[in-house]
Amino acid sequence: MGYQPAANPDFLVPNEAGAPRLHLDETDRTHLDLWADDEHEQVAEVERLLALGASRVEWNYPEGGDFVVLADPDANLFCVINANA
Repeated sequence: MGYQPAANPDFLVPNEAGAPRLHLDETDRTHLDLWADDEHEQVAEVERLLALGASRVEWNYPEGGDFVVLADPDANLFCVINANA
């Protein structure tokens, strides 16, 4: 997939610059977190995923929330997180 384990085994880091970092939640393996380096990259990644068939999910975001919740075409939820927020 083009990823390597990070120091924290719950995270995978990309081999290529600019790709999102991945988080595999130990208690909920079906929930994927994609990490973007900044807000600009987060917006671009969300738009890319929407173009690929993801959809936005209505969510009660906390004030200053650093994540966007999306669903894949099979309704599995995942997040795109701004790592610098």
